[in-house]
Amino acid sequence: MGKAKVYFTKEITPEAMIKMYEAMGVELTGKVAVKLHSGEVGNQNFLRPELMKSVIDRVKGTIVECNTAYEGKRNTTEAHQETMKLHGWADIAEVDILDAEGEIEYSIPEGQKIQKNYVGKNIEKYDSMLVLSHFKGHPMGGFGGALKNISIGLASSHGKAYIHGVGDVNNFWNSDHDSFLESMADASKSIMDRFGDRIAFINVMKNMSVDCDCCAVAEDPAMGDIGILASLDPVALDQACLDLVYASKDTGRDHLLERIESRNGVHTVEAAAKIGVGSREYELTEI
Repeated sequence: MGKAKVYFTKEITPEAMIKMYEAMGVELTGKVAVKLHSGEVGNQNFLRPELMKSVIDRVKGTIVECNTAYEGKRNTTEAHQETMKLHGWADIAEVDILDAEGEIEYSIPEGQKIQKNYVGKNIEKYDSMLVLSHFKGHPMGGFGGALKNISIGLASSHGKAYIHGVGDVNNFWNSDHDSFLESMADASKSIMDRFGDRIAFINVMKNMSVDCDCCAVAEDPAMGDIGILASLDPVALDQACLDLVYASKDTGRDHLLERIESRNGVHTVEAAAKIGVGSREYELTEI
């Protein structure tokens, strides 16, 4: 696998989101799903609809999400739809909770830890997908980016527990940590196989707290905003974001890196590269 192309801009505006989508040179066609993070109620760091609206309009997309596997305001379809209204997502596009009517099983023959992935059933309605990820820390994954957004993010409520428990839904919180990260990588492979060349990724490095947007009570951002990155390769994209954090001279960067390193966050990227989800070798083009 050759070097992947990753595009970067320091500008974080709705116009820059469109520019980054167009830089990838792909035109997502048919019915387009836009996967993003709705934000847990109470979280102050999630990316707002104002930033995302223009690029969602550009692809004529439907916002898609899946219910969570833990308590909160997104663990049932009804509660999740209320949250989508509260956070303004329902005002800018149609919203589809993918596992509202159940799940579908995708097989992962190359899976290192899990050989199947349970995703929201409604995913079958879509021809292509734009993945808009907020790059930031995460209490379990170390960081959340493109790979996490298509693995845990697209898994049904039951599927999330299946990935967390490395195939055992009753072992949600007690599975071997690196095996959990490998399971996320496995799940991401099934999504790449499903969409092929009809999936594109944008990561926004803004409001980078050590906590995820899934935390109702989250720490304020650890460091300053860096910019927007885009790629057709989610492995290269997440790797590039990690590299930009390491290269930063921001005084808060060490706090974010401590979270990423203490959870061995890079292992998700390593595991995904190993099974052919993408390449860690990339060429960064600043726009």
